[in-house]
Amino acid sequence: MKKEFTCIVCPMSCHLTVYQEGDNIIVEGNTCNRGKVFGENEYVNPKRMLTTTVKIDGSHLKRLPVISNDEIPKSKIFECVNELYKMTVKAPIDRGDIIIKDICNTKVDIVASRSIAKIS
Repeated sequence: MKKEFTCIVCPMSCHLTVYQEGDNIIVEGNTCNRGKVFGENEYVNPKRMLTTTVKIDGSHLKRLPVISNDEIPKSKIFECVNELYKMTVKAPIDRGDIIIKDICNTKVDIVASRSIAKIS
């Protein structure tokens, strides 16, 4: 089965056609090796970074922006988001603090992407 992707690794945005012949993944349309690797990964196991927000108590803000420290399998994104929407963290928070370790057994941590002080 052939799949078509637009490579997002660099500004060239190559149009990729990816298919499998036997044990080999064939990538066509890439202008660099990074596009080949992207196409192979996207065909076999697509992954994405996760950015969202979680509730925060004890702050002048209502939500804390968070990001994954690595890519998460695309098939697990909604499960991870649902887990994050259930939780509330307490201020103060420093940028880089781990909010959830190994979210949904992905071996990926969710970290705070900004610092938020506690209101007194």
